[in-house]
Amino acid sequence: MGSSLKFRLLYALGYILCLVVLKSCAQDQPKTMEIRGVYGNPKPFWDKNVNLQDLGVNAIFVHSGSIDTAMIQRARAEGLSIYAEFATLNGKNYVETHPEAWAINEKGEKVEAATWFMGACPTEPGFRQYRFDQLRDLLSTYDLDGVWMDYVHWHAQFEDPEPILPETCFCDHCLKTFSKDSGINIPEGTSPQKAAWILDNEDVTWRKWRCKVIYDWTYEMKNIIKEIKPGALLGLYHCPWNDNEFDGARYRILGLDYDLLKETIDVFSPMVYHGRMERDPNWVKENIEWFSNRLQIKKDTYPKVWPIVQAHNSPGIVSKEEFEMVLKGGLAGGSSGVMMFTTSAVAEDEDKTAVMRKVYSEILEKSTD
Repeated sequence: MGSSLKFRLLYALGYILCLVVLKSCAQDQPKTMEIRGVYGNPKPFWDKNVNLQDLGVNAIFVHSGSIDTAMIQRARAEGLSIYAEFATLNGKNYVETHPEAWAINEKGEKVEAATWFMGACPTEPGFRQYRFDQLRDLLSTYDLDGVWMDYVHWHAQFEDPEPILPETCFCDHCLKTFSKDSGINIPEGTSPQKAAWILDNEDVTWRKWRCKVIYDWTYEMKNIIKEIKPGALLGLYHCPWNDNEFDGARYRILGLDYDLLKETIDVFSPMVYHGRMERDPNWVKENIEWFSNRLQIKKDTYPKVWPIVQAHNSPGIVSKEEFEMVLKGGLAGGSSGVMMFTTSAVAEDEDKTAVMRKVYSEILEKSTD
């Protein structure tokens, strides 16, 4: 065989191998698109015989418990992407029958519900297995484009103007796990005594460990998604506070370390609920610009930011003007998508429906220019 022919054959073989590798790599990458989303069951629109694409919508975000085969089929028929909200650390209806998963405060007492939220202990093995099994069942049952983790923080409440920020969790399992992971020997004593010693002597290490516990949840869920539904996105609904608000409580109390989370999260969805948090509507734009700069997020790279903004009239009334302002504000900075809370709040209000159609049509027009 001549050297020229050998070269051509080797070149052709190399080219084919490159194509195979590139195709494989592309398949491993999450799908990306500009999101024009709604949060909540789309039934209020469908009951009016509205095709969501006619409103400019291209994605629905729905609580996992509300998803069924009929919804999947209709959403696909309308060309919609489907993302499941997954109530990760909400222990309501679980801790009552599994008291070992009840979070314990620095006084050694079971925490009380923080308004509507009851957080489970994030380190309790039984609860972790329970949630991971639920995720596997969800991904195995339905054809989803991604899963959005919700209630991903230690027990607290951040959605109110005056947040509830308890110190947790000082159950026996958390104390033993912290000691093992950190190599720190906690002096013998009661739970309150151990909690006081940690907060007085190892506060920095304690806060860092708590953030690592939350990160580990995202890491495990990411691996389950890769195993069952490669290419599906892992999203995160999360507290929108900056690094300094409430004395750094996002990191200090909630356990959310952006620098850790960006290693596992494909899409961040700051919950910029201006009405609930008694913020000016302009705050949404300011917050998303800050967040984009903080994580150096760009529209064409991962991780992405798709905020969720408030349309729901509680507390107070969100006017159509406010709704338009926060929708557009959610597209500030490096944002490549936005969604609103909730579907029913917009479907029941013709003015808000018109606003959403207008804003989403403008996004679509820009993307096709």
